[in-house]
Amino acid sequence: MTETVQAIPLMNLGIAFLPVAVTLVILFRWSVGAGQALYATLRMLLQLALIGYFLAALFNADHAGIVILVLTLMVFFSSWIALGTVSLQRRQLLTRAFAAISIGGGFTLALTTQGVLKLNPWYDPRLMIPLAGMIFASAMNTVSLAAERMQSETRRGVAFTEARHQALHAAMIPLINTLLAVGLVSLPGMMTGQILSGVSPLIAARYQIMVMCIIFGASGISAACFLSWSRAVFKPPQLSD
Repeated sequence: MTETVQAIPLMNLGIAFLPVAVTLVILFRWSVGAGQALYATLRMLLQLALIGYFLAALFNADHAGIVILVLTLMVFFSSWIALGTVSLQRRQLLTRAFAAISIGGGFTLALTTQGVLKLNPWYDPRLMIPLAGMIFASAMNTVSLAAERMQSETRRGVAFTEARHQALHAAMIPLINTLLAVGLVSLPGMMTGQILSGVSPLIAARYQIMVMCIIFGASGISAACFLSWSRAVFKPPQLSD
């Protein structure tokens, strides 16, 4: 298991877009948001192409201050995007989402990089940034689901405590399903990538266990903090006499 991952020529990479093209044609023929899907595909292509150059420069810089700045920006953007499900209250909730993801994700990231992996230097961008991306993205999705469900429940007149419990339960369902399915239904991306790059499946499994733990923990903590701190914003409507 010493082989390195195969480089993909650009011509070969283009083949991967054939199923995308078929899907876009179907969406267009069925009038189901083909324009949005095309925009998302092109944006994905541009973003990933740019991030490749950015990460290469970041890894070469190897500076703690730059890594901290990048982590802060990641938390900010994940907080802003997470509140897209409650856009009318986005500005009111932004600081709460930022604090929740910072605490839930930051605590988990620090515990993992300094306790589990023991990075040297402590800010090693080659591991810190990819792990932060996984953690903050998962926390973002969970906070987003929690916010949407919380808004829905409180608008129905459900008391705050019950609405909070329902929102957290709904937000955690995708993660719990992922825990149940991993290894049986799917091989997660990190494990698959390591195996493709020649790492022993036994070692890859350990890393994937670590990733599943930190994603689940960071997401749960972030969502719970966000919901608990959002009481003043998510208020059940007052019943008229």
